[in-house]
Amino acid sequence: MSKSTTWGVILIAAAGLLFLLTSVNSFEVDRGQDNGNQVELPQVPEAEEPEAEATVEEEKEAVDYGDIEAQEPLQDPPEVIKAVYATSWSAGSQSKMDYLIDLINTTELNAIVIDIKDYSGLVAYDTDVPQVNEYNAEEIRITRPNALIKRLHDNGIYVIARQTVFQDPALVAARPDLAVKNSATGGVWKDRKGISWIDPASKEAWDYNIAISRDAAERGFDEINFDYIRFPSDGDLSVISYPFFSASSTLKATAMAEFFKYLNSNLSDVKTSADLFGLSTVNYDGLGIGQVIENAYRYFDYVSPMVYPSHYANGFQGYANPSLYPYEVVNYSMVTAVARLDTLRNATGTGPVVYAELRPWLQDFDLGADYTADMVRAQIKATYDADPNLGWMLWDPRNNYTEGALESN
Repeated sequence: MSKSTTWGVILIAAAGLLFLLTSVNSFEVDRGQDNGNQVELPQVPEAEEPEAEATVEEEKEAVDYGDIEAQEPLQDPPEVIKAVYATSWSAGSQSKMDYLIDLINTTELNAIVIDIKDYSGLVAYDTDVPQVNEYNAEEIRITRPNALIKRLHDNGIYVIARQTVFQDPALVAARPDLAVKNSATGGVWKDRKGISWIDPASKEAWDYNIAISRDAAERGFDEINFDYIRFPSDGDLSVISYPFFSASSTLKATAMAEFFKYLNSNLSDVKTSADLFGLSTVNYDGLGIGQVIENAYRYFDYVSPMVYPSHYANGFQGYANPSLYPYEVVNYSMVTAVARLDTLRNATGTGPVVYAELRPWLQDFDLGADYTADMVRAQIKATYDADPNLGWMLWDPRNNYTEGALESN
């Protein structure tokens, strides 16, 4: 049965692409010329509100939510991460976490990705970050984050905190001076979904997000996963105005590379990962959003391209509907990504050593096709065939995963 019948097929209006291997010298930090004909890129199905039978508010009445002390990182983390995604609502639900922990314990899975700050910009628990409290940027969905981390660690589960960065309506509401503006109205610019963004070149926003990351790491999260680390991709892009970024003097890819470097220098003792559009594996010009995969390779422990087959244009590599070819699309993307990483590693010379590992997001939701267990498994096989040492993560916005696609313990 289809997990959702509400999503239509999302198309990328892109011309046929020709990808040429070039020397690593073309991928310096400022690589990635902005595409003047930027197209609207597809949007990943986002987290959904909690199901009625297991809301946080109901559970608050039955449980004492005084949190415990901060936790140490997992003592013996898995070498190859195999994860599922959980919304902050799911993480705050006893019944949903029971399901997810049981799924992880009975299959090959060994990790979980939990939203701590999602597309709303709201932090999901009571933080010790002064600016979050000052900006009223909290919504308590996870009442005892430290206790949750302990429970997961006690089950041997590696815990990743997912943090949305520049898509941040909560910060925009408190600090409109940092927001992307609409040049036609003078007000705040919003994307196709009506969501507002922070200027990706705002160093004040960088520091704000680093403070949230630091707080999460000190609680015991094993890794911080950064998403929406890019410029906007959809909506009326012709009227966008940036208070800090200057297109006349800086490439978007350069601005993002500077942010990646800043994260790396300020979170050098924290494991970090970067979510990128799947097309960044095979595209070299930054996609008009500043995402050049080599720039991420330089500064993160893991790079996670979202290689969902549904998010490739009809006609990609000759496939009328790429959603129907999960193995082929994922394998082509990951083989290319692995080759680009190997090229960068081999050409480092006296430059900075590149430690990044690839760990893609794979599709476990219905978009473009009803995804079966075989189709989910085909993506995992495609990843291993690109490199048998790669990990992977499954995305379903409802957090209901296809157990038949997973190997049993």
